Amino acid sequence: MKPPEEGVVGKWHCRPRAWAKAGNIHGRPADNPVMNAPTHRAPEVLSEADLERLQALLDALPAPLEPLDVSMLDGYLCGVLLQPEAVPMERWLPPILDSEGRPMPARVNDELVALLRRRHKELNVAIIGRQWFDPWVFELDEDASPSETVLPWVAGFAHALDAHPALMKLPEEPLLEPLAALYLHLDPDDLEDADALLEEIESLEPPADLEEAVEGLVSAVLMLADVSRPLKLQQKAAGHAAPGRSRPRQSGRR
Repeated sequence: MKPPEEGVVGKWHCRPRAWAKAGNIHGRPADNPVMNAPTHRAPEVLSEADLERLQALLDALPAPLEPLDVSMLDGYLCGVLLQPEAVPMERWLPPILDSEGRPMPARVNDELVALLRRRHKELNVAIIGRQWFDPWVFELDEDASPSETVLPWVAGFAHALDAHPALMKLPEEPLLEPLAALYLHLDPDDLEDADALLEEIESLEPPADLEEAVEGLVSAVLMLADVSRPLKLQQKAAGHAAPGRSRPRQSGRR
């Protein structure tokens, strides 16, 4: 995947080198099973076969389109769903199909759209309910660090904030901690004009292992949702935490 031109990620500039490192994950869902996959699948949850099919449909898009892979599009959809106002499909679909912003093809495969809408709905339900979800993060080789493994997902999230900047127009202070928990997986040199964000990142310990890194992704998304999509009072009173599971922990502070 070709990195985009240098631009702004939210209020902060991000050099394209971080995107170049992310690229397409080398493994495929069949070789790299999704972390913490639930035993009992809800109707909207995509199976491993669905993931393989989704990646195949993305790979089949005609040149010169350069679509996101399944891990990047998962982070991207989370970034879309954290916008303070709902983003319609006609706006969130094109940046998935081509990372360079080229026009969409005249017709998009109905099966591809259906699979994307299913994942969008699944993530939306989890975010609304402040419940755990399984990010599409795939294990790489045994020498890969936790940050290298989750980097495609984080790059997809950053792509969403670039394409849909409304989240970053909210007050900066409550966004810093969760954004730092995500962007700590990027090289600090890839962030520009981000002194406050870099200071917050410096205060965090990197995740000890992949499980902690994945938990940090979910925790950061839910924290951002508290800012951009606050629960109504009746929802807070009812309590929407997943039964038997507390909110995932953030990486510890130094």
